[in-house]
Amino acid sequence: MSDACRAELLAVGSEILLGQISNSHAQFISQELAKHGLYVYHHGAVGDNEARIQAAFEAAVKRSNVVIVTGGLGPTADDLTKEALAKFLGRDLVLSEEALAHLNQYFAGRNRKMPDENRKQAYCIDGGTLIPNENGTAPGQYIFARNVHFFLLPGPPLEMRPMLTKSVVPQLLSVFGGKQALISRVLHFCGIGESDVDEQVQDLTANENPTVAPLAGEGEMLLRITATSSTRDAALEAIASVETDIRSRFGPYIYGVDDDTLPSVVGRVLRERAETLAVAESCTGGMLAGLLTDIPGSSDYFLGGVVAYDNRVKESLLDVPSTVLERHGAVSEETAKAMAEGVRSRLVTTYGIGITGIAGPSGGTPEKPVGLVYVAVSDSFGTEVHRLQYRVSRTQVRVRTCKQALWRLLNRIQMRSSESPQSSS
Repeated sequence: MSDACRAELLAVGSEILLGQISNSHAQFISQELAKHGLYVYHHGAVGDNEARIQAAFEAAVKRSNVVIVTGGLGPTADDLTKEALAKFLGRDLVLSEEALAHLNQYFAGRNRKMPDENRKQAYCIDGGTLIPNENGTAPGQYIFARNVHFFLLPGPPLEMRPMLTKSVVPQLLSVFGGKQALISRVLHFCGIGESDVDEQVQDLTANENPTVAPLAGEGEMLLRITATSSTRDAALEAIASVETDIRSRFGPYIYGVDDDTLPSVVGRVLRERAETLAVAESCTGGMLAGLLTDIPGSSDYFLGGVVAYDNRVKESLLDVPSTVLERHGAVSEETAKAMAEGVRSRLVTTYGIGITGIAGPSGGTPEKPVGLVYVAVSDSFGTEVHRLQYRVSRTQVRVRTCKQALWRLLNRIQMRSSESPQSSS
């Protein structure tokens, strides 16, 4: 077995640098390699420029022993990945009869004549090995040179992904052995700040295996536990031990793991208890309802919502008394409480959420500054109102408020977890 895999991923395409598309390949390839204990150390992107692509190869070979490149294998003049690597390695591009036959067969199967420009795709780097592309015209290539394993893959995901899993990963495992399992587990926190968590896990973040790394999120935070071991079961066992320790320190603040989100966890709990929810939103403008309905099957528990931006909507649709609005204002504890109770009553649900606040950047006063938000959660036992104060952008106020609303609701549900489920109140 060779030294450990030190992989580098390079995405070729000016559209990535211009922000026109996201580099989703980096995430997919990293995840696939990690499943087999193959390490990715660097991600990069470069535009459709031959000199800059060569410079990227020059930097890569100094620090990596595997370079996986996506993009730049098409038939047009700005597809330059093969050309750049060939020049960097001092090799010629030679016509591959195998690649040419695949191209002719591809177009014949579509009752089309192969355009002349596609012939370019049949040229391969001398000494390289073709990687079959069952879903497109551009073959991939594998070249070992300068003690580096180069893999060239096309950009379209439907072509690249099966080539990676069927050809690239097996080749890497034959070289590096794949004797280790690399497993990660992510714990999701809410209701506690990143700095508070970080301060209390410094002993864990100092460990080398498993590693514990704090990750920032908008309105929440995460801890990623990663373990490397000879087997998957051993890695999972090491992670479980650390997770148990973390849960003993932060249990009430951990709401989910891995792909969980606050909307998905809240939805799962509501469905399990056969309970329902309605929301009334002012400053969040329907964002909370949107997060809830992003979850498939949310109609099982989410009945609907009201975006009550104007006071007349609060009065007419949510039954907020005009005296409350006149005496306390639209942004107040009393109004949030009335909104939560009103939407719960109107839609006949187990829970109601009311949100009102000043998202900014204008509209604040010394008594009610920008970033002041009230979140109310109502059920048959009463209504809790939470005062929040943010000093962030308008978008952040809205996002964080929605997450806080779901977090407060989840706490409320958990308080009632010992009761018999009910469909509505």
